[in-house]
Amino acid sequence: MKAPLSWIKEYVDLPAEVTTEQLTDRLTDLGLKLEAIHSAADAITGPLVVGKVLTMDPEPQKNGKTINWCTVDVGAANGSGEPQGIVCGAHNFEPGDLVVVILPGGVLPGNFQISARKTYGHLSAGMICSAAELGLGDDHDGIIVLPPDAGKPGDDAFDALGLREEVIEFEINPDRAYGLSLRGIAREAALAFGAPYHDPALRETPSSNGEGYSVLVDDPAGCPVFVARTVTGFDPAAPTPAWMVERLTHAGMRPISLAVDITNYVMLETGRPIHGYDLDKLQGAIRVRRANEGERMTTLDGAERTLSPEDLVVTDDSGIIGLGGVMGGETTEMSETTTNVLIEAAHWDAVSMFRTGKRHKISSEAGKRNERGVDPTICAAAADRVVELLVQLGRGTAELGVTVFGTPPEQPPIRIGYDLPARISGIDIDAGTVVDNLKAIGAAVDADADGVTVTPPPWRPDITDPFDLVEEVVRIVGYDQVPSVLPREAAGRGLTRTQKLRRRIGRTLAGAGCVEVVSFPFVGAATFDALGLPADDVRRQTVPLANPMSAEEPAYTTTLLPGVLKAAARNIGRGAPGVALFETGTVAFPVDRGPAPIYGVDRRPDEADLQKLFDALPRQPLHLAVVLAGERERAGWWGAGRAAGWSDAVGLVRRLATELGVTVEVRRATTMPWHPGRCAVFLVDGVELGHAGELHPNVCAELGLPARSAAAEIDLDLLMAHATVVATGPAFSSFPLAKEDVALVVADDVAATTVETALREGAGGLLESVRLFDVYTGEQIGEGKKSLAFALRFRAPDRTLTEAETSAARDAAVARAAEVVGAVQRS
Repeated sequence: MKAPLSWIKEYVDLPAEVTTEQLTDRLTDLGLKLEAIHSAADAITGPLVVGKVLTMDPEPQKNGKTINWCTVDVGAANGSGEPQGIVCGAHNFEPGDLVVVILPGGVLPGNFQISARKTYGHLSAGMICSAAELGLGDDHDGIIVLPPDAGKPGDDAFDALGLREEVIEFEINPDRAYGLSLRGIAREAALAFGAPYHDPALRETPSSNGEGYSVLVDDPAGCPVFVARTVTGFDPAAPTPAWMVERLTHAGMRPISLAVDITNYVMLETGRPIHGYDLDKLQGAIRVRRANEGERMTTLDGAERTLSPEDLVVTDDSGIIGLGGVMGGETTEMSETTTNVLIEAAHWDAVSMFRTGKRHKISSEAGKRNERGVDPTICAAAADRVVELLVQLGRGTAELGVTVFGTPPEQPPIRIGYDLPARISGIDIDAGTVVDNLKAIGAAVDADADGVTVTPPPWRPDITDPFDLVEEVVRIVGYDQVPSVLPREAAGRGLTRTQKLRRRIGRTLAGAGCVEVVSFPFVGAATFDALGLPADDVRRQTVPLANPMSAEEPAYTTTLLPGVLKAAARNIGRGAPGVALFETGTVAFPVDRGPAPIYGVDRRPDEADLQKLFDALPRQPLHLAVVLAGERERAGWWGAGRAAGWSDAVGLVRRLATELGVTVEVRRATTMPWHPGRCAVFLVDGVELGHAGELHPNVCAELGLPARSAAAEIDLDLLMAHATVVATGPAFSSFPLAKEDVALVVADDVAATTVETALREGAGGLLESVRLFDVYTGEQIGEGKKSLAFALRFRAPDRTLTEAETSAARDAAVARAAEVVGAVQRS
């Protein structure tokens, strides 16, 4: 909502010393958030002048566009007094109109410099400006046509347009619909500074009589109030006065014609949307009803719409003439020949307005206000204000007939205790402040010894319970007065086991140089094709989404790798020498238990009902995915660098397992998207945990990743289920370490982890660690065999081990390996 400062001050007597910044700061505190303060003059460098169009010759172009070659009288502003030749692509003006012209040497907002240049076969010396080009609105298609009293050619256009006016733009929340009017903004400004307020909707209005236009309302719940007034003899050629053009333009609306401009002006002024009909086009009485199934109408925007039985429509004997509260129809719209006007000021059900606007994809200024809730008590006042302006500016005659249907719905009273605002906010707010602040917002307050009964003002449909009243009291006191108090941790509570483990996992990966990312968990067939997954891969069995964001990715993912791989490729593509990314999140695997049952709302589902709902949910394990690509270690004066490889990915998983106290078994595996010879599978108690290794070359090429990039994906739920939450640090022995190395010859297909497990079992409690440090194959070993060299480290917690104890433990370990896998010790 854009509000010129002078317009605000017309309704509130602000103290002279209050600056614009102070006003906007206080209004922001009260809930009307400042978006920006505009002053178009700050972004425009002259010469910006009033021009009179002398000639306008349309010239069709080869590209299908028609431009106008214009000569414009700019007085002496161009230094010669001769007409200025200007090319213009707009068509909403004609010879004789006054327009806004910026001459060569001027600068428009956005540092758009104007110069004389040859275009479309003419030397165009300047520009005829639209509201958007001057920073006054979003209308690029039509230039600004000034009223005849705006000045003479060559006059300064800054004053004609009021460009030196400060315009405050507010971000209005949906529950602050009254802020979509100067009436509401001025009331908040008066509240902010305790200043006198002049309500533009407070006026004497004529009572309903039998001479008004006939109106029938079949759905009073959807349209509880309908006011109709008539003005005849209106002069359709009467221009919109400069002051109204200026205010409408500053508010972001393009002036159209006097009758339309007046309805828009009163809407901005009071917040009440007004609709005008060409009285001569109406046929019979106006009726408000719900639409019939399949009915159609053409709205003012030229679109033909098929209506829903939920839509409120305005009809006459000819059929539907308006989509109530949202947009009028083409058949009865006001035009340049309208002389007799029927004014409609009606209150509409906000929910119906919202649904109709969404259903038909209509976003109008009237609909935006009606769907948020407008003051239902000012329909007669708003209509009377329109009549006044039509008579005053358009030389029309106000007919005596007045139609007022229905009565405004009343706000139900709300009971609130004096202590509630203080208890909720933590501010010391006494009973007097509660009463005063509620009166200040326009509420009717009935106070007694225990509290107050409050009837909210009619322009505040958002106030429905005691806590809404608390908000009103506190916002006036000031949210900045609310004390900052940290909540106390409840005794015996804290992080859950899962939370502790997830934090430990995150810290471990961050310590390894990885950065966490969050990606969209949606996939499609193309994603799995890029990963090279075979057609029967379980990861292709996805849970489809009822309303996907993209037709290319219509399902919830079964793997986190696509999102992390895309993020890695994006960073590498933007020049990062190397990336180490990880993501944790749920994946979903479908379950074949049928659709979830739909229960009624007449009772709470019992345990069996709830179990059926849970059974229908897909299986959603928590996964971890890691991608390492490009440089893992940078080169420099300290030495050569190193690219990330399969061992880094495997090492990260093993590091996590060690950090969580989980023993994992590592075996060779073949599965996409990993390289068939450089992929490891991790097992925990014989259950598959996940995979890690080097990505398949085709996958790297498909996704734009460096060759030999590595990745890992594991089931975090499984890993954490076997994890140990360590409360204290590990115990260390102060006695010396005993070192023994063994080399064992085994069959080539025996996994090193199997040999390692056997060594651990045989060595007993004195073994502190075992590590594979060499793998050898060759003629000395024999065909089909390999030599695995392990470093065994022994230590006792209470003594120094003797050579005999160490040798016995080593021999027991080798004997167990020989028993399990047939290992033979190399000499």
